[in-house]
Amino acid sequence: MRYERLRREMVKRQIEARGIDDPQVIAAMLKVPRHLFVSDALRDQAYGDFPLPIGEQQTISQPYIVAEMTQALALGPEDCVLEIGTGSGYQAAVLAQIVYRVYTVERLHPLLLNARRLFDELGYFNIVTRYSDGTTGWREEGPYDAIIVTAGAPKIPAVLIDQLKVGGRLVIPVGSAHTQDLVKIIKHRDGLRQANLGGCRFVKLIGEHGWKDS
Repeated sequence: MRYERLRREMVKRQIEARGIDDPQVIAAMLKVPRHLFVSDALRDQAYGDFPLPIGEQQTISQPYIVAEMTQALALGPEDCVLEIGTGSGYQAAVLAQIVYRVYTVERLHPLLLNARRLFDELGYFNIVTRYSDGTTGWREEGPYDAIIVTAGAPKIPAVLIDQLKVGGRLVIPVGSAHTQDLVKIIKHRDGLRQANLGGCRFVKLIGEHGWKDS
């Protein structure tokens, strides 16, 4: 009950108050138990307005950013979504409440194992996981209605654009290693339409089409 109350407060104060109004996104954020996607020591902070460490020098994004990116994807119940960067698994779990299937790729094996365990325990059987370099996408399961990238890229990987359906949406942080702009791209038959959703800060997107692993 305590975590349910904290979750309701999170949605009211951090998400709805900042303009997130997609009822699917709000319902998903109310339902997914965010506190289970962080370590036991950080559970009391899970619903705070900030990111938290999850190990392997990675973070779980602040709730508002998760909601903003999810809303920007303009999702429908029959959509198939590709997520680059499983991390804690929280973003994928939110997506799984809304869409038919989520394909998620993670390059750090310990994070992927933990996320998969959580998905199974919580009954998110419409999430399909893969251990790989996410910057190359997952071509075998595409094309996708939407792609979400949960790490900051130096540029937009063309390989991900290629894996979008016509009419598909890509949301990705793009910029330097320290600060990025959140960019939304819609793929049309005659080209791409791009919008800047504002500044953000993510860990680096490591891989063949991202930053090099130092």
